[in-house]
Order: sequence, then C-alpha cells, then structure tokens
Amino acid sequence: MAAIHRLTAADLPRLRQFWEEHWDAEFVVAHGTVFHPENVSGFIALDGNEWVGLITYTFLDTDCEIVSIDSLRENEGIGTALIEKVVEEAKANQCRRVHVSTTNANLRALGFYQKRGFRLSALYPDAVNEARKLKPEIPLIGENGIPLRDEIELEMLL
Repeated sequence: MAAIHRLTAADLPRLRQFWEEHWDAEFVVAHGTVFHPENVSGFIALDGNEWVGLITYTFLDTDCEIVSIDSLRENEGIGTALIEKVVEEAKANQCRRVHVSTTNANLRALGFYQKRGFRLSALYPDAVNEARKLKPEIPLIGENGIPLRDEIELEMLL
C-alpha cells in the first residue's frame, strides 16, 4: 500500500505538472469554478518518491469539496484511502458534507463514489459545455463514446 502524505507548498510545482499530465491544464474547472494548485489542499499517495495517487479538496463554510482525485494504480485501495483521508479532514473541520462533481460520461467515477457512500445530489445540465469556455481542452466525447455535457454532483453527509 502506498504511503499517504499531506500536500505541502513545496509540492505545488509537481501538482501543476500532475494536473497538466492528467487533467490537460494546470487548473481544474468544476461547476464554473476554476481551481488552481495554490487554492487547494490535498493528500499524495507515494510509492517511494513516485506519486501514485492524488486527491485535492477545498473547504467552503460547512462543505468540503473534492476538486480532483487520481489513482495511477487501480484496484490497490489508493483512491479509497485518499477519500478516507479527506472525509477524516472534513470531520475534523466540522463539515456537514463532502461533495464531488463528475461528468455524465464518467461511469467509473459514478460507481466508485457510490460504492464509497456518496449519493447523487444534483444534476447540472450543460455544465461541461460552459466549462469549455474556461478550459477548451475538455473533450467533446468521454468514456464509452458518451458526449460530455453535464456535471453530476455526489455528496456524503457527515
């Protein structure tokens, strides 16, 4: 199992590079909000010095929002361990819920989150089309040939 470490200011250059490699830009867009590395907290899953997983999140009032999550080694529990660290952090900060957005085409993410206790909480039709105005790199077609159009929010009440 990979070791989990808190993201620090020293990690921000690597975070930018990681997002560029895995999210096609040095920033992430969700529900019309642009998230930059210096405005998120996070945890890194490390195998030695190699980043094998990453989760970023932010707090707003009593909400904790997962901004991004990546596991570079599937079915090893990395994604689950990262989610658990964020939930633990959210509880320590008296959050009432943890929420995350994904797209209508990301069937694997929809299943992943629901298996870990998240429930569907909102649908934002055409939100991905709006996000393309901020991040044109977002493809038109997602997994399984499904057009990328909508954002789906999932939440875990704490």
